[in-house]
Amino acid sequence: MIELTIGDPAPKFAAPDQEGNMVSLDQFKGKKLVLYFYPKDNTPGCTAEACDLRDNYERFQSEGYEILGVSADSQKSHQNFINKYDLPFRLLSDVDKKILESYNAWGEKKMYGKSYMGILRKTYIISEDGTIENIFDNVKTKEHAQQIFEG
Repeated sequence: MIELTIGDPAPKFAAPDQEGNMVSLDQFKGKKLVLYFYPKDNTPGCTAEACDLRDNYERFQSEGYEILGVSADSQKSHQNFINKYDLPFRLLSDVDKKILESYNAWGEKKMYGKSYMGILRKTYIISEDGTIENIFDNVKTKEHAQQIFEG
């Protein structure tokens, strides 16, 4: 796995959103993109993070950002999550974990002393020209928007 760093070109991707529409990185040329990876729909930390981004969505829009969430959940699960919490942004379904792997968001996790493979909570800020502008490895789920704005 190649470690991504600030200034690298963002890996290309294409995946279906909650409605089955294909979404690719190329569609965001000329815009800033918050690409956030999260473990699972409707879990406490993931819900807190999504709702924090939702509550700050107007500011993101006014500063020229689009937001995409990515997890391995199904399109149906994403649609239910969006409906339940009135999320204004799209969620991509990466069931084969290709995007997760290309963005180093799939890896070893530990819980109760056991190691297992899973989705790492991580966010990439991608600039208008498609390069990585910032990487957040230590996401504060309830204050993630503030983390992003403070850079």
